Amino acid sequence: MAGTAPTGGIIAVDAMGSDLGPSEVVAAVRLALEGDGAVENIVVVGDRAIVEPLLSTAGLTGNPRVSVFHASEVIEMDDKPMLALKRKKDSSMVRAIELVKAGQAHAVFSCGNTGALMACATLKLRPLEGADRPALAASIPHKTGRFLLVDAGANPEADPEHLLHNAILGSNYCKAVLGIPAPRVGLLTIGTEEGKGTKRITDTHEMLKLAGDVIRYSGPIEGFQVFANHVDVVVCDGFTGNVLIKTCESLVEMFKDVLKDELRKNPLRMAGAVLSTGAFRAMKRRFSAEHSGGGAPLLGLNGYVLKAHGSSNRLAMASAIRSAGELVKCDMNHMNVADLALAHQRIAAAAQPPASAAQPGAPIPQQ
Repeated sequence: MAGTAPTGGIIAVDAMGSDLGPSEVVAAVRLALEGDGAVENIVVVGDRAIVEPLLSTAGLTGNPRVSVFHASEVIEMDDKPMLALKRKKDSSMVRAIELVKAGQAHAVFSCGNTGALMACATLKLRPLEGADRPALAASIPHKTGRFLLVDAGANPEADPEHLLHNAILGSNYCKAVLGIPAPRVGLLTIGTEEGKGTKRITDTHEMLKLAGDVIRYSGPIEGFQVFANHVDVVVCDGFTGNVLIKTCESLVEMFKDVLKDELRKNPLRMAGAVLSTGAFRAMKRRFSAEHSGGGAPLLGLNGYVLKAHGSSNRLAMASAIRSAGELVKCDMNHMNVADLALAHQRIAAAAQPPASAAQPGAPIPQQ
């Protein structure tokens, strides 16, 4: 891994990728530094002529915990990822990731183009020892808390071994950031009975059982169990995960619109809505990005990468920056490498044929 991380680490923040502009990112930097100390230092990466006046306005000029790294270009949301990486080598996103690669930072945070961020981070930071591909995780609310979905879209076609890696990476993220000491891991499939699902699912199920001393595997789960607090980590391939998360987002918007229409149908309902304002606000907080850690981590790379939605506000971004600091502080990748190696050892040992009491050609023991 790049560099040796001090407590809290150095976070490279892409100032130019937010839909709300660099002023909102700088406001998030100020909030992150005012937090609980998970973040030690921040490098704000972007156009110096734009960033420095914003830092001055935010009262951060001269702060020894904040520095600026100049980058003259911006990868836009509609840029083609690989083309943008070739043509915009001095973009704020690329330079922020390069700081991690060079050991000048230990984590990167960005609200920018998701495809470009995943491609650039994978190419420059490379997967961890023992992990073949990175996985994108998303923290999603269920009825009593939240669960982590891994993979949410980074690796659409995953082998059983990749799904095993997702389980380990997601489990350790839950320990490091979500504060769950022994996360329950479930494999998303179409039935909980043994042998139910595709060969890839059944093979993954067997692998996850063999890794029982590395993760707390609760077994297969179905879609209707995902939101019922059965598990803390839901493991799936990136295609399934991306469909699930976008369906959830669409469903939430639909319910909001239906509820709004129904509440407006008569004065009595409208009065009830006013009386229920506190409940609606509390529900909104439970679903908010700042309550979930603010960002989606790209797990399994030599360096920590946190991605937030382009429209994230300063509270959500500050939460994600602090999450990056927590990952560095607990040295999560050290845990990942050790756990990946142990899981591979368990699976390799299980694949060995049992030693026979009498090998062919060996002398027969005398009575």
